[in-house]
Amino acid sequence: MSAEPLPAPATAPVLEARQVTKTFGGLTAVKKVDLQVGDAEIVGLIGPNGAGKTTFFNCLTGMEVPTSGEITYRGRRLSGRPHEVTAAGIARTFQNIRLFPNMTALENVLVGRHCRTREGLLSAIGRGPNFRREERESADRARELLDFVGLRRVEDALARNLPYGDQRRLEIARALATDPGLLLLDEPTAGMNPQETAAAMQLVRKIRDQGLAVVVIEHDMKFIFNVCERVAVLVQGQKLVEGTPSEVQRDPRVVEAYLGTPAAGGAADAVDAT
Repeated sequence: MSAEPLPAPATAPVLEARQVTKTFGGLTAVKKVDLQVGDAEIVGLIGPNGAGKTTFFNCLTGMEVPTSGEITYRGRRLSGRPHEVTAAGIARTFQNIRLFPNMTALENVLVGRHCRTREGLLSAIGRGPNFRREERESADRARELLDFVGLRRVEDALARNLPYGDQRRLEIARALATDPGLLLLDEPTAGMNPQETAAAMQLVRKIRDQGLAVVVIEHDMKFIFNVCERVAVLVQGQKLVEGTPSEVQRDPRVVEAYLGTPAAGGAADAVDAT
C-alpha cells in the first residue's frame, strides 16, 4: 500500500519526516511514512482507528523513538528527546486531555512557559530582580494566550472546574506558551458539541494566521476538509494517499479504507459520513 509522492512545498519545510518507521516487537505501527509541513500550513492526518496516527505523532515529538527514518525541524535533525523537541519549536496536545486539574488556568499556561525561561534555581531561591522581571513577563504572556483562546475570563478557575471545551482550549494555550513554530493537535474536537467544534475550527485558523504550522489528527471529516490545506491518510501504519481535501475526498481508496468496501461512486459523501 504506497502513496503517490507529492511535490515538496514551495518553501523549505518546517517539518520533514522521511521514511519514519516504528515497530513494537513484531508489530509495525508506522511504516516508512513521509510528511512535509510548510510555514503557516494546516495539514490534516486522518485514518481509521489503529492506523498509527498517534504513534506517528509520538515519534515526531520524541515520546517514541522511531525504529528507523529521520525527522527534521527547520533542517535540524531531532534527537528524539521530548524536552529537546519542545525547545526546538514543536508543541502538541493530546487525545486525552493532560492538564494539571488542581492548578488554575493561568498556572497551567505558565507551565508551558518553563522551557522559555532563562533564570535558574539560584535565581528562583534568591528571587532577585531578574527573576521577578521574568516572572512578570511570563504571566503577561500567559494572559495574552488565555485571551487569544478566549479564556481570559477564567484565568483563576481550577482546570478541573472548566467545561470540557474550555479544557481543550486551555491545553492549546499551554502548548502555545512554548512559543512553537509547529503545533500538533491530536483530536482537538473529540467530545465537543457542534458549537465547540466550530469555535475550535476558528481557533486553528487563528493560530495559522499567526504564522504557525499546524498538523491535526481528527476523526471529524467536516473539520478536516474545511480547515486543512492538505490531508494525508494513514491506513495500517502506511500513508495511503496525500493531497488537497477535494482530492482526498474523491479518492476511492480512501472510501475503501474507511468503509472496508470498494467505492462505487459518491466517494466524497461516503467519507464525509464517516
